[in-house]
Amino acid sequence: MKNTTIDINESTIKKYVESLRPENLEVRKQVDIGYSFDGKVVILFEIRPEWDNPKKMQQIDFAKIRHYKSKKKWNLFWMRASGKWEIYEPFPESTHLGKL
Repeated sequence: MKNTTIDINESTIKKYVESLRPENLEVRKQVDIGYSFDGKVVILFEIRPEWDNPKKMQQIDFAKIRHYKSKKKWNLFWMRASGKWEIYEPFPESTHLGKL
């Protein structure tokens, strides 16, 4: 029997991303939402075709959530046009991932 562990944080992230994704599969071909999670950093990104090569898909990061184990807090960041991450001022941190 295989022992599987469910990561409650990844489950929360997956549920949130699924709520953002378009239901229509044709729309998803034009714009979709995805995420990556390594245990302490979540990157949310948009998936869409490149403007000059529609057959090639690109991922555009728009939000980052980072867990600081020593502080027991999650911080929320947004991607500036310059490509730098900046703390999201209206609601920058929380002790619970679901609140961000």
